[in-house]
Amino acid sequence: MITYKLLTPGPLTTTETVKQEMLVDHCTWDDDYKQITQSIRETLLQLAHVSPEDYTAVLMQGSGTFGVESVLTSVTGTQDKLLIIANGAYGLRMADIARYAGLPYQLYTCSYDEVPDSKAIADILAADPSITHVSMVHCETTSGILNDIAAVAKVVKAAGKTYIVDAMSSFGGIDIPVSDLGIDFLISSANKCVQGVPGFSFIIAKKSALTACEGKARSLSLDLYEQWKAMEKDGKWRFTSPTHVVLAFAKALEELAAEGGVPAREQRYRSNNHLLIKNMGQLGFRTYIDALHQSPIITSFYFPQRCDFSFADMYAYIKERGYAIYPGKVTDADTFRIGNIGEIYAEDIEKLCGIFADYMEDK
Repeated sequence: MITYKLLTPGPLTTTETVKQEMLVDHCTWDDDYKQITQSIRETLLQLAHVSPEDYTAVLMQGSGTFGVESVLTSVTGTQDKLLIIANGAYGLRMADIARYAGLPYQLYTCSYDEVPDSKAIADILAADPSITHVSMVHCETTSGILNDIAAVAKVVKAAGKTYIVDAMSSFGGIDIPVSDLGIDFLISSANKCVQGVPGFSFIIAKKSALTACEGKARSLSLDLYEQWKAMEKDGKWRFTSPTHVVLAFAKALEELAAEGGVPAREQRYRSNNHLLIKNMGQLGFRTYIDALHQSPIITSFYFPQRCDFSFADMYAYIKERGYAIYPGKVTDADTFRIGNIGEIYAEDIEKLCGIFADYMEDK
């Protein structure tokens, strides 16, 4: 079996110690297991810079998209309207969720290589007072762009709207002052920058906004309010929880703290990213996103200007040598993507770029 490291935005390469946590079976009814859930919830609030008096954390079975769907279908009532801001596939997925659930919504889109314009958003909110909620993606892994959630927060909160942020690929790897920004619901996933494994998402929710959601959910299993009420009692999940994933995530949180918290991890990711862009640039690869808006999470590179280039061929060549990268997800350009989060260090970036150099020379 070929083993390789993941240079992707999640699932990502985890530590051996996180993997080892999953070798133990656990009963969901045990008090010690439920306490692990409660400890995770408390730690997430600390990472989000919020007070437990004002905010809570809710864990939700499933992938990150399950968490996004849980929020969108639980917090918007029949008299509400959602403004969805999209500059990539994951923003557009919110529109898919809204359409499937029959949520009233308006979609504001911009190019995949441009950040949303807060002035344009303010104008939309002023023109349509029926909009009650605004949602957007922080790090859009479609391209690697980092959207300005702070600038958008100002206009959203000035207009008195509920603010929903998909921080799937950024929370834990980029410091986000949730309370200061006035974010009402922030969604992320276990298998991203905290460096756990796939299996559940989590929502940092303002309590006053969450309590207003009672009875609004359009789904039984994804009812965010009911999940919270059950979890608040003693840490028991409403339905069967991914026990092994929870144990791994608890260990990953310990390792995040040992690394120096989010600031230290963000610095490692940014250093990885800067080294990657520099070395790939020396090989002739151009980035799709400009330096000002490039996230430290994942980078899109244009295909080289060679008529004989094949991404599938290059992907196989790199994977055989120990690393897996991502195909592009940009509609208007031929790109591929390289993530640098997870248990990845400068030596991995150096090795990867050496493999790229060998590939370009061999071909």
